[in-house]
Amino acid sequence: MKLFKKNENSQTKTTQKLPMGRKARKAFAVYAALVCCMVFGTTTAFAANDPIAVVNNLSNFIFGLIKAVGMIMLGFGIVQVGLSLKSHDPSQRANGFLTLAGGVVITFAKEILTLITG
Repeated sequence: MKLFKKNENSQTKTTQKLPMGRKARKAFAVYAALVCCMVFGTTTAFAANDPIAVVNNLSNFIFGLIKAVGMIMLGFGIVQVGLSLKSHDPSQRANGFLTLAGGVVITFAKEILTLITG
C-alpha cells in the first residue's frame, strides 16, 4: 500500500524568487530591525542575590520574548489584511483580522495579566 505518490517531474521543477520592489524590501528591513531591537534590546535577565529578583528577571525575559512573537504576528496580520484588500478575498481578510487580534493580545499579554490579577 502506497501512502504517497511520487511525482516523476520533481527533479525538473525550479524555484523562483517572488518579485519584491525596493520599497517593500526597505520596509521589511525596517520592520525586521524593529523586531530585533525589541527582542535583543530590552530583555536582559541579570542574576541577583535575591531569589525573587531572579524570578522577576526571568519573567521579564520570557514576557519580552512573547512580546516579540506577538509583534511578528501583528506584522503578519497587517500584511494579510493588506493582501486581502488588494485581492478582494473575504476569507483571507477574516484570517488577517484574526491574526491581527491575536498579535495584539499576545503583544500585550503581560499587561492584560497584570490587569486581571490586580
